Amino acid sequence: MRNVAQGPIAWRSELWGSPLRALATVLLLGLLAWAGFHAFEWGVVHAVFRPDADACRAVQHSACWGVVAEKWRPMLFGRFPYEEQWRPAVAVVVLSAVTVLSAWPRSWRWWLAPLWGVALLLFVGLMHGGVAGLSPVPTSRWGGLPLTIGLAVVGLALAFPLALLLAMGRRSEWPVVRTLSASYIELVRGVPLISVLFMASFLLPLLWPAGWQPDVLVRVLMGLTLFVAAYLAEIIRGGLQAVPRGQTEVAMALGFGRWPVQRDIVLPQALRLVVPALTNSVVGTLKDTSLVTVVGLFELTGALGLALGGDPVWRPFYLEGYLFVAAVYWLLCFGLSRYSVWLERRLGTSSA
Repeated sequence: MRNVAQGPIAWRSELWGSPLRALATVLLLGLLAWAGFHAFEWGVVHAVFRPDADACRAVQHSACWGVVAEKWRPMLFGRFPYEEQWRPAVAVVVLSAVTVLSAWPRSWRWWLAPLWGVALLLFVGLMHGGVAGLSPVPTSRWGGLPLTIGLAVVGLALAFPLALLLAMGRRSEWPVVRTLSASYIELVRGVPLISVLFMASFLLPLLWPAGWQPDVLVRVLMGLTLFVAAYLAEIIRGGLQAVPRGQTEVAMALGFGRWPVQRDIVLPQALRLVVPALTNSVVGTLKDTSLVTVVGLFELTGALGLALGGDPVWRPFYLEGYLFVAAVYWLLCFGLSRYSVWLERRLGTSSA
């Protein structure tokens, strides 16, 4: 109760505790009010919401949200066939529903792994087609929000087990395993993601046998997985180092084996401690999927360029399109951050 009571007092002291602070507060509030008024006037009062390009051009210095009303489908689904766009919509719903279910601690049971297998099969089946009477759609025509969420979710799901092995390998007592794990982590963390994507897209095919090359989407997913795993490994290693070594020694003295100690005692505590850092890495991975545009895959940001770049009627209204895409990213990232706070409190690791 004392912290709650001191909250308003601390705010008043910080904002109005001295004449200089009061003056700075007044100036800041005035600046925010001025900016908010003009933003509201630009984006709401004088904005055009209907898909009418002529009306948008007639209104000067105001937002044209009609571009979103006109182009939302190519923005969200890219070059996927227009009449089949219900398929990526359902695929996103399926993958998102399983992801949300997996975020609930009570669902962390044995049946979650096969459920993920079914969800991924449904996602690929709906997107690719060729089964159940669905027309085939090559991965070159996948794009928009389904590609963004698919790359982020599948990439993280594949990267986490590899990261766990790398983190434990870097703490291994075997010098060879420790050296190989550390070398891989430092090598991958020392190069930017865009170079990894370029190598996966253009250099990796040179190493495969002639006549057999993985699809570009598969290669990009492999590169993203290997890249993200290196960063997750360091986060997990930090959590492992934070667990007191005495707990391991006591457990082994009581007769626990090495792997049961890691599985039942060390890892649960380590992962609880690094929830904020893991969430930060997940958010970063979600936003980094926008880099796949450079290798010819048009996710959410790239789909916006496709939707407006070839249409001279709506091309002048890129700002509103980017604000729409930014709002989608913000909703996803804000949801992840709030989930992190909730999970911290539920697991009892919050510092609040």
